[in-house]
Amino acid sequence: MNINNLHKIYLNHPNICTDSRKVKSNSIFFAIKGEKFNGNKFAKEALKKGCKYAIVDEEIDERNERVILVEDCLHTLQKLASFHRKKLSIPIIGITGSNGKTTSKELIYSVLSTKYNTHATKGNLNNHIGVPLSILEICEKTEISIIEMGANHIKEISLLSNIAKPNYGIITNIGKAHLKGFGSIDGVIKAKGELYENIKLNNHQIFLNNDDNLLKKISQNINKITYGSYGDISGKLLESNLYAKVLYDKTEINSKLIGDYQFHNIMLAISIGKHFNVSTKNIKKAIESYIPNNNRSEIIKTSKNTIILDAYNANPTSMREMIISFSRKKLKNKMCILGDMFELGDYSYTSHEEIIKLVNELKIKTYYIGEEFKKVLNDSFSSRKDFEVVLSTKNLCDKTILIKGSRGVELEKLVKYL
Repeated sequence: MNINNLHKIYLNHPNICTDSRKVKSNSIFFAIKGEKFNGNKFAKEALKKGCKYAIVDEEIDERNERVILVEDCLHTLQKLASFHRKKLSIPIIGITGSNGKTTSKELIYSVLSTKYNTHATKGNLNNHIGVPLSILEICEKTEISIIEMGANHIKEISLLSNIAKPNYGIITNIGKAHLKGFGSIDGVIKAKGELYENIKLNNHQIFLNNDDNLLKKISQNINKITYGSYGDISGKLLESNLYAKVLYDKTEINSKLIGDYQFHNIMLAISIGKHFNVSTKNIKKAIESYIPNNNRSEIIKTSKNTIILDAYNANPTSMREMIISFSRKKLKNKMCILGDMFELGDYSYTSHEEIIKLVNELKIKTYYIGEEFKKVLNDSFSSRKDFEVVLSTKNLCDKTILIKGSRGVELEKLVKYL
C-alpha cells in the first residue's frame, strides 16, 4: 500500500499505537520491532482489542483487509508522519539540546497555550519512534506544535528534522551528554547542529541563546531571533533564595524552576511568546503557573527535610550547573546525594572525578552512589540499596538535600528515608 492510501486510512482512524497493551478503539497498530520485542507477535491481539488496522512487516496468523503488510513498519511509520507533516500548514518548533529541552518545551507550551491551540511532544517521546508518533497526533484544530528531538548518535537529529520539518529551531545547549554514542564533545556538537543545518537549508529561523558562545559560533548565516541577558529579547536574572526569578520588560517573573541556569529556559519561552504575539501579562502567568514534575527539579518537604529532587536525568553539564547553583543559594544545612551519570563511555571516569573535585571545592557534604563514582572514590556506595541500608540508620533532620543522578539509579526511592 502506498503512503497516500495509508494516509487516507489514518485520517479516518487518527489514533496510532505501537503497544498492544495500550490499544484504543478504532486505532491503527504499528508492529514495531526492537532488540527485545517484535510487535508482529502482538498484531493479532491488537486487532482483537479494537484496533481497526494492523500494520505488519511479517506474515501473521490473520489474513484480511485489516492486516496491511509492508516492507518495514518503522520506516512506514516515519514516512506516514513525514507525509502528514507536508499536509500541515501550521508552524512547528523543533527543539533539541543536551539539557533543558523537556523543561523548555513545557514552558513554551504553557506560554503558547494562552493564545493558541498548541500541541507538544508528550513526555519524552523524542526519538525515531516518538517524533513520528508526535507528528501524527497533530489534528486540524492544532495551530502550533512543539516537537522535542532527542539523540544519542550522529544523524539522528537529521532524520527527525526531515520528518518534522520545523519552521523554527532551538538548541537549548550543547554539553557532555550521551558521549558513549557520540564519541566525543565534537560528536555532540555535530549531532545537535544537524537541526541548524536543516533550518538553514530550508531558510527558516532559529531562536538563539545569545549568551552561549558555542551556539553563536555554529549558527552563523542562519536567520535568528536572539534571547538572553542581551539580544532581541533580553532579561535579567534576579537574586532569589531557591526558584529562578527573572526581570523582563519591567515585569518580575517568579518561576517554580530551581537553579540559576533556568534563566535561559525562561528567556527562551519569553522570546517565543513575544514572537507569536503573546502578551507579557500572559507570559508571566504561564511561566509562574508551570510546576515541573516527574522527578525534574521537584521540591519535596518531608516531616524532617527539604528535598530538591532532580533524579530524572544527569550528565556532567547538568550535574555541574545544578551543584554550582545549589551552592550559591542561602539555604541551611545543605547536603547532596549524587548518583552515577550514564552513557559517558571513555569519559566516565574523568567526568565523575571532576564532579567530586567540584563538590570538594564547594565544601558541600555529599554522598555518592553508583559503580562509576565508586571507581573514583572508594567511600562511595556501589548501589542505591547499599546506601539505603546506611540511610535507614541515620536520622537526617533539618537539612536541604539535593538529589541528582541518572534515571537508572532510581534516587527518587530514597525520599521515603528522608
